[in-house]
Order: sequence, then C-alpha cells, then structure tokens
Amino acid sequence: MTNRKNWGYFLPYGLWLVLFVIAPVALIVYQSFFNLDHQLPLNNYATYFQSGVYLKMTANSIWYALLITLFTGIISYPTAYVLHQLKHRQFWLLLVILPTWINILLKAYAFIGIFSQAGMANNFLRFIGIGPHQLLFTNASFIFVATYIQIPFMILPIYNALDDLNPAYVNASLDLGATRWQTFRRVIFPLTLPGVKAGVQAVFIPSLSLFMLTRLIGGNKVITLGTAIEEHFLTTMNWGMGSTIGVILILAMIIVMQLTNDHDQPGGFPR
Repeated sequence: MTNRKNWGYFLPYGLWLVLFVIAPVALIVYQSFFNLDHQLPLNNYATYFQSGVYLKMTANSIWYALLITLFTGIISYPTAYVLHQLKHRQFWLLLVILPTWINILLKAYAFIGIFSQAGMANNFLRFIGIGPHQLLFTNASFIFVATYIQIPFMILPIYNALDDLNPAYVNASLDLGATRWQTFRRVIFPLTLPGVKAGVQAVFIPSLSLFMLTRLIGGNKVITLGTAIEEHFLTTMNWGMGSTIGVILILAMIIVMQLTNDHDQPGGFPR
C-alpha cells in the first residue's frame, strides 16, 4: 500500500518531466539530424563545427554571457549583503523580486524609450552638457539591459546563502581577532560560495540563448546563438540546423552546471 501511495505521488511529477522536459529535448535531438529538405544526411553538426560564422556566434554568446554574469555578480553580492543587514529585509527583498513579475518584453520597450534620442538618458546628457549620444542599438546598452533583467536571479541565491550562514562562524572569527574584511574574505564569502554558484547558473545559462534583447536593444548588432536559432526556425525554416544549435546550447548548459556544482561535503568549514 505504501509503495502504491509513493507511486501516486510520483506519477504527476513523472508525467510532467516526460512531457515537458524529456520529450522536447528528445525531439530537438531527433530534429537536429535532418537537413532543410527533411532528409537524414547527418551533416548538420559537421557544418556547425566547420563554419566560422557559427563558431563566431558561439564565441559571442559565451563572451556576452560571461560579461552579463560578471557585472550581475559584482552588483548582486554587495546588494544581497546589504539587504541581509537591513531591519526590514523581507520588504526590500520583495522590491528586488518585483521587477521579475513584469514581462521581459515590456521591460525591453521601456528601455527603448529611456535610451532613445528623446529619452530620459539623453535628456540627462543634454542637461549636464555632454549632448545626446547613440545609446540604443549598441553592445553596451544590450549588456546593461540584460544585466538589469538578470540581477534578481543572482541576488536571490546569494541572499539565501547569507541567510543560511551560521552567525557563530562570523562571531568566532571576530572574537579571535580577525577584522571585518578578513572575516568576510575567509569566512563569509567561502561559506556563501554555493549561493554564488547557483546565481551563476541562473544567470549564465539563460544569457547564452538571449535573442529578444539582441533585436530590440542590440539592434541585431549583437549576434548570438539564440538569434541564430530564431532565424532558422522562423525565417529560413531550417529546423534541423536550428535544432543542432539548440543541442549545442543544451550541452553547454550541462557543462556550466557541472562546473558550478558544489561538490564539497555539506557542513564542511572552508580551509
């Protein structure tokens, strides 16, 4: 009877996993072996790795994802640390989470208005005497907007890691004569590193496949694998090549997850 109950609990989750995770991935892998004529030449992968265009797109995707993750981490860790020290921290954390409730398309159009020639940013530049500049459709504007959108997903795991940190470790470090900086560098940051790794996963992996922001904010000057997938599925209708790039992205995501997984034993104190 107990086994039947366990299977009853597992069945909905198992069906969800099969229908919405395993089946789509299997379909992408299957479709990646076909060419534009729906034949099975098995040369999509050879074309991908022999094409300088696709390899350049791959390098661009990794580079932009690294920059977005780096800037997001630089902003998010101090923010999460300060939030954790505040009195009404749950309220401030809610304000951080609030932008995630807004559709990414709406946020992108909002930044189009801010960065346009008559937008708020250029009005401020005129006010301080620098004059208007082309802010929209640049690499910098793309990285800025992508970083802004991804910040909450980096702050949350870092904040949770700080919240789970045993204060006895911090107090012991201070009682033994360590400065606050030494305590942060040798105790707080190493113990909250799993939260940083989780944040890297939450930011780097989606950043590899961005395509909407590359068009709306980057003005197609930023070309990534996500842009290539969109082109193959919606414009050239080469679903085989689009699926091949999708498989490459899935493999890249698996590699990132393996590199950022916390392999340390739980409860261990860093040396």
